[in-house]
Amino acid sequence: MLNRLFKSRPAQAAGRALYAATVAQARSPALYAELGAPDTPEGRFEIYSLHVYLVLERLKDQGEFAAETAQVLFDTYLSGLDDALRELGVGDLSVGKRMRKLGEAFYGRIQSYEAALAALPDTGLLEALLGRTVYAGVEAPGVPALAAYVVARRDALAAQPIEMFCAGAAVWGTT
Repeated sequence: MLNRLFKSRPAQAAGRALYAATVAQARSPALYAELGAPDTPEGRFEIYSLHVYLVLERLKDQGEFAAETAQVLFDTYLSGLDDALRELGVGDLSVGKRMRKLGEAFYGRIQSYEAALAALPDTGLLEALLGRTVYAGVEAPGVPALAAYVVARRDALAAQPIEMFCAGAAVWGTT
């Protein structure tokens, strides 16, 4: 009886597994060493958010189970941001305000990524967006390479059957 009560639903397990795979990909050293993404809290937030967005985009409009999986992924993403803020020493009273700002930033990125990706194969909007967000305030020679990376990862995710995502698996391809 208790096992059934506390057993996680399949979408919860899938969403959490996708989150773990997404974080692992966003932490890929090549993104920082080869593509020049800033290895700062802000740079990592942008790379982390970009990868979460790519998986959420793949799950979009793929049915109820995919929607539930996407919600678990997003909720786990927010929980991870909260944990990261606390690890950085942000006080309890400030975490809520910071989380609201990060949430607003993420939703803004979603709109911007959707517009930039809709303009493909022209990567101009995507490169401008990456320059403003990922490389904000630093020299950005890696923008075209990161844009190519984003397009390639998006294509790799789109080529995979949705059933893989609903089982908690995603293959990102090579960096």
